Amino acid sequence: MTTNQLSLYCAPTFFIDSDHEKIISFSTRHAGASDDPVKKAVRIFYAVRDQIRYDPYEIPRQKEGFKASRVLAKGRGFCVSKAVLLAACLRAQSIPARLGFADVKNHLTTPKLKAKMGTDLFKWHGYTDIFLGGKWVKATPTFNLSLCRNFGVKPLEFDGRQDSVFHSFDAKGQRHMEYVKDHGHFADLPWDRMMAAYRNAYPRYFESDRTSGDFYAEARELKDAESS
Repeated sequence: MTTNQLSLYCAPTFFIDSDHEKIISFSTRHAGASDDPVKKAVRIFYAVRDQIRYDPYEIPRQKEGFKASRVLAKGRGFCVSKAVLLAACLRAQSIPARLGFADVKNHLTTPKLKAKMGTDLFKWHGYTDIFLGGKWVKATPTFNLSLCRNFGVKPLEFDGRQDSVFHSFDAKGQRHMEYVKDHGHFADLPWDRMMAAYRNAYPRYFESDRTSGDFYAEARELKDAESS
């Protein structure tokens, strides 16, 4: 990939607003003092993974809600929101990053959320693709450590050298997430296309202006029920 091509994945966009002062401050604080892009990317990955709470009830209805700076300010978001934020933080440190999307099955869920969605197929699950060591490496910062503990699943780790997207096994070694359809990579969030797919696949979720729920409490209840 040429320098000009990579520059596209270092530039700020409407959603990946890597030039926002709070994005720059957050990413600089967590990148550390090393000049090694891999070490910086790994540190930023863990900051986004664990400091931004995963909340599947937090799918914004408006475009502005998906901006990385908004996600950072809220301190929570779902998979796409967190992937956008990770991409912005990486670009703020001159590390090329883009967004990837795929439909997945066996995604972390609860009976309440599954009923609201009407399916166990999650459309347009988001992750971040990062250019490190001369190649693209996939990273999924979606599920923070405290949530994984509530569910009893292993959190996804990232070393900056191997893809980290599959979340294949839970804490008991059983099969978990499966990728079934790839939607490709994008320099910015394809909001119109993604939201059209969401509204078509999950009409019950979008019946009202807001969808509320406590995903953490639901996860604890599910874990307690399975262990009793």
